[in-house]
Amino acid sequence: MSRRGWILLASGLPVLALFALLAWASMKSGGSPGGFGVNPEFGQVEVSADQADDFSLKLMAGGTLTLSELRGKAVMVDFWSSWCPPCRQEAQLLAEVYLEYEGLPVEFVGVDIWDVPSAAQEHIDRYNVPYPNGIDADGIIVINYGVTGLPEKFFISPEGTIVKKFVGPMSPSKLRGILNDMLDPSSPLPGQ
Repeated sequence: MSRRGWILLASGLPVLALFALLAWASMKSGGSPGGFGVNPEFGQVEVSADQADDFSLKLMAGGTLTLSELRGKAVMVDFWSSWCPPCRQEAQLLAEVYLEYEGLPVEFVGVDIWDVPSAAQEHIDRYNVPYPNGIDADGIIVINYGVTGLPEKFFISPEGTIVKKFVGPMSPSKLRGILNDMLDPSSPLPGQ
């Protein structure tokens, strides 16, 4: 093969690999609505009650969070990015609901993807996001969860099972309803 042929082959392989990765992620997620990019409309995606893939996330505030260490809590994993309009739209609302559930067995985890670290930190600061957030720099968490658009939220039971998945911006009342359903019936609800 000529030198030019090798150059064309070498430059085309990363593009081919990216498309293969996206196709695999779409198949794993069941081809969730919204496609690759932004999910401007709210919707629920059916999930099978699979064990959530464990991950460790280097947090923007320092330290590391490992999902399996949150067993015993209802967990919302939110995939977002600073350039995503629906993510910006719901950021302050998510922060407010998180604070309502402080002291209860509930945790939010923000996973920033497809972003610039300085822009992600600016987003956290601008919207006063109090819950743990980190950047999925290598894209492994995104692939393992089959994320194809932003925002996407996965709700994980205290036993570590994915129980719900939503795409698009979520209202505070919907978020509260899901969290309340995930809590043990004997647990007090916020404000009680």
